[in-house]
Amino acid sequence: MKSSPLLVLALVLFALVPEALGAQERRDPRPVTVDSVFHGLRARAIGPAGTSGRIAALAVAPNDHRVIYAGAATGGLWRSADAGLTWSPIMDDAPVNSIGAVAVTPTAPDIIWVGTGEANARNSMGVGRGVWKSIDGGESWTHMGLARTEHIEAIIPHPTDPDVVWLSAMGPAWSAGDQRGIFRTTDGGRTWDNILYVDDTSGGFELVMDPSNPLHLLASTWQFRREPWFMNSGGPGSGLWKTYDGGDTWTRLTEEDGLPPGDLGRIGLAFATNEPDVAYALVEAERSALLRSDDGGDSWRTVNSEPGVNERAFYYSRVYVDPTNENRVYRVSGDLAMSEDGGRSFSSIASFQSVHVDHHAFWAAPDGRTIITGNDGGVFISANRGGTWRFVENLPLSQFYHLSVDNATPFNVYGGLQDNGSWRGPSQVWETPSFTGSHVQNWHWRTIGFGDGFAALVDPSDPSLGYSMSQGGNLQRFDLETGAWNNVRPTPPGEEVELRFNWNAGIALDPFDPETVYYGSQFLHMSPDRGETWQTISPDLTTNDPEKQRQAESGGLTIDVSGAENHTTILTIAPSSVEQGVIWVGTDDGNVQITQTGGGDWENVVSRIRGVPANTWVPHIEASKHHGGTAYVVFDGHRTGDWTPYVYKTENHGRDWDRLSTDRVDGYVHVIEEDPVEPNLLYLGTEFGLYVSMDGGENWSKFTHGGYPAGAPTRALVVHPRDHDLAVGTHGRGAWIIDDVGPLRAVAANPVLLDEDLHLFGVPEAVQHNRGLTGPYYFPGHGEFQGENRPYGALLSYLVSDSLASAVEDAAPATGGGPPGGFGGFFGGGASSGEPGPAKIEIMHADSVIRTFEGPAEAGVN
Repeated sequence: MKSSPLLVLALVLFALVPEALGAQERRDPRPVTVDSVFHGLRARAIGPAGTSGRIAALAVAPNDHRVIYAGAATGGLWRSADAGLTWSPIMDDAPVNSIGAVAVTPTAPDIIWVGTGEANARNSMGVGRGVWKSIDGGESWTHMGLARTEHIEAIIPHPTDPDVVWLSAMGPAWSAGDQRGIFRTTDGGRTWDNILYVDDTSGGFELVMDPSNPLHLLASTWQFRREPWFMNSGGPGSGLWKTYDGGDTWTRLTEEDGLPPGDLGRIGLAFATNEPDVAYALVEAERSALLRSDDGGDSWRTVNSEPGVNERAFYYSRVYVDPTNENRVYRVSGDLAMSEDGGRSFSSIASFQSVHVDHHAFWAAPDGRTIITGNDGGVFISANRGGTWRFVENLPLSQFYHLSVDNATPFNVYGGLQDNGSWRGPSQVWETPSFTGSHVQNWHWRTIGFGDGFAALVDPSDPSLGYSMSQGGNLQRFDLETGAWNNVRPTPPGEEVELRFNWNAGIALDPFDPETVYYGSQFLHMSPDRGETWQTISPDLTTNDPEKQRQAESGGLTIDVSGAENHTTILTIAPSSVEQGVIWVGTDDGNVQITQTGGGDWENVVSRIRGVPANTWVPHIEASKHHGGTAYVVFDGHRTGDWTPYVYKTENHGRDWDRLSTDRVDGYVHVIEEDPVEPNLLYLGTEFGLYVSMDGGENWSKFTHGGYPAGAPTRALVVHPRDHDLAVGTHGRGAWIIDDVGPLRAVAANPVLLDEDLHLFGVPEAVQHNRGLTGPYYFPGHGEFQGENRPYGALLSYLVSDSLASAVEDAAPATGGGPPGGFGGFFGGGASSGEPGPAKIEIMHADSVIRTFEGPAEAGVN
């Protein structure tokens, strides 16, 4: 049953509040305008958390081991106060979501240090903005500088002096930079001294302290460089260093001290707590090895140089020692392995059947029995030294690359996750599996693809069919009814041709014929029959630069050929839904191609786009939903050290381009979405948040309502064409839904609405339904993710001016209490999404009032 009620309100805030953020350093946040008018439009996190996501750092309070901090690669900082049962994000107001290191001050546990920017140097690594400090246990945070370090691996507070802290900064991964190496503060972070610096391409990696002497430190430096098409680990800047005076002077260890010969790469380090003279080093070299020292790091001997002892060194190279036994060593790598004989042999303690692979963070309790590992699939806790494991299933850290929607009721979202496959999940649920109410939970999500997941699309003409992708250009067609997966990857156009697919290849469905699929290698491929057969409908649309096609050589000292560095490839495909035959293509080497004949001929129009460095990554092109010749393109230059936001628009098939204003946009841009109803309404996703423009891109406001993290890497945006909800995919905090963008749309179409004292927005269609027990019936406790569900009933939105809100507050202060009208609960019923307050709302049928309840009257949208 649909309802379109008429409301009489018995009773917009228009104050775009500038958030003055510092800009002293190149990597500090840009000034942004934070939206406060549309506070009533709340974002709902819907997960998934069953996949969790990459963990980069772990710390445990020394005075209370129930307090655990987990730093996600791109999902922010989380705290548990009950030994990992429940978790809360505690740094979501900061304009950065990538965590590299967390440390709790031993003598003052309320002082917490965070180094931002993960140190896992893969192609999709998150970037940071220096050092942050809390003096109240994580309730509030202060930026303490070093914004240009970008990636911080380790932070070590002094065991007795809370003003003294050391940290290791890798520095920029994609460019040279001098703010890297080992740093020390002696005044609580107000100033930092770079006490160990090698050069502008060699940063600090591991940093460990002698448990018996805080002035005795071991550090490793790492020479490395990422380019969009190549990764190089190792060189003369890599090394192992020691100091006995807190870093005033350093001694570099050499082959004469027992290190492997030749250039070195990434080096992990660890001291034994019970025997501080014992230390270990996991060294990347021409022949990588695990080394042991029995004199505190003055000299070393090789204990294990077997092949694979330090696999994928650029991504792992971490070693830890049991606090109670200097011979029990943990190798934290693709697998989590333990040695009982000082590292001479290792056995896995985390089988793939129960624990995710790709481990990056580790903690062991002083008794050595409780251990915690953080990996690409979240946090796992063992109380018996790896004998059995508990997965933390309420950390929603999934890393979406793309998001799409279907037309089911309620609609579902589809998308692929870094290292965690492709998934389908509901935007809201109608089941009520327990008396606690209805939530989007892990079991609502269904896998539709394996491997590293990227785009996932559903066929609108047959919603049981769809497509999911994984690395290497693999493309599967899935069938939700039968569970079948079929490989439908295109074949090369000739026997001598080798297809190049990006790690995150472009894919699209034809808006005029949903059985037609487009897929991008260096060519644009088209299938008219859902992937059964393919045609190549373009020439090579990239620069085809052979210098950028050396993926088979990538890695440096340790070759790593995973498909992550495939280059000169197609990233984005955008067929017009207005003008048949118009298809846009963007490539990772900077080309913007268009055909107006369905592939018959192509034109590269990038030379007409002024102000963008050549060969800059093109992650997304948005073909207008309103005009055939109109399109938007965004460029992402962070892989060459350029964080500038680039957003452009054409209205004549690419002949001319206008650069949209981005002065108040912070971070390099991933995606732009044009509203399907109001063309002036645009949505923008950057590495550091979500932005909205209601004037065609002249001005932007940052969206942070409903718990949406200020610094969330926002990778995917799509407005549902029927329900008009905005689905948002983040790379680190899962999927979000903003219910009913109607108020944004109305103001974008008619800005003078903001001058009214009171305005009722159009009410979106509502579906009356029973909330039956159609899902699992159980009592989940507190350890399972519970995504926020859409409120039951119709969403009523209205605008209240500043002056009217103040007058109402003075005359009749807001009241507390339960849900308006006493509705809600297990057996259904309805409630408005707002809290009870001074706004009297009457639902009328003709001249009869059929329901009355109260709502809020805050300035802005309620």
